[in-house]
Amino acid sequence: MTARPLTLIDIVDQRAYERERDDFRRAVIAEKRARRVTIGPVVTLNFENRKTVRFQVQEMARAEKLTSDAQVQHELDVYNRLLPSPGELSATMFLELTSEEQLRSWLPRLVGVERSAVMVLGEGSGTRMVRSVPEDDHMAQLTREDITSAVHYVRFRFTPAEVVEFATGPATLIVNHPEYPDGRPGVLLSDATRAALTEDLTSP
Repeated sequence: MTARPLTLIDIVDQRAYERERDDFRRAVIAEKRARRVTIGPVVTLNFENRKTVRFQVQEMARAEKLTSDAQVQHELDVYNRLLPSPGELSATMFLELTSEEQLRSWLPRLVGVERSAVMVLGEGSGTRMVRSVPEDDHMAQLTREDITSAVHYVRFRFTPAEVVEFATGPATLIVNHPEYPDGRPGVLLSDATRAALTEDLTSP
């Protein structure tokens, strides 16, 4: 089963968007707080849903002054790929690098980081692990052998049993990469984050 895509009906025209933008932006910022997880000094994952993706499309249409259905549909075709399907989590992985020196230092070292995020379910000897996989349509553009990108799009695919275990907790997000020791032991997800992401995993 695939995710229910956003359509042209979900995207309002620019005059209507300007009227709702401040309130919508505040709502999205509040929602993203539970959906943003930072592991170590430079890796952050933002978990996407329909509201966050709709915001990105509306903002892109606003910035680029897109007015035709064809133009907006093109953006929808791009951003709908970020929506999670039932049983999946979808995230934008950022390497938060703010200087040229950091880019030169980190990007060659973190090749393969898009496959290194791991959701650890449970604790002790009975843990299960769900590893990130790159989003197919972006992988060819962003994956190279000698240097990585500062942005990746990844998915975590859960079995039904793993969905139940995630919902009941605990769950820890780690980055298990040999050049990123600060990615372990990772971050224990808050109840608010698990509740928000459980909605993604179980929504039709």
